[in-house]
Amino acid sequence: MNTWQTTWAVNKYWFMSRSQALYNRGRLLAKDNEWNADKAQEFARLIAIADDLVPTKATLTTAYQHVWGYFKKICTQEEKATYVRLLATLTPEHDDLGPFLKRLAIKYQVDYLLQSRLIQEM
Repeated sequence: MNTWQTTWAVNKYWFMSRSQALYNRGRLLAKDNEWNADKAQEFARLIAIADDLVPTKATLTTAYQHVWGYFKKICTQEEKATYVRLLATLTPEHDDLGPFLKRLAIKYQVDYLLQSRLIQEM
């Protein structure tokens, strides 16, 4: 994987947890596997903007639902019930779902998620 592809992979769910619009802009930069200095500069600018944003219930929900997709077919019924319960009570001020998903990433050794900024910063 190219350096920019790795950078996008590490940051994409983190972007999603802050702003769907910024996520979409980052995704467009990564499109077509073509990277250049201008795109790198724009990507750095998007990261700086996202750093100043506070996640909302909607942005966290979207990001966590994408992350949940890695587990929904391999987890236990108890883990599914916990996910549903934590999703229902999720707020930015009361986020037990993120740490739960991190524990699942560790338990099931989902390397892609373990390397993601969203999971690493929990």
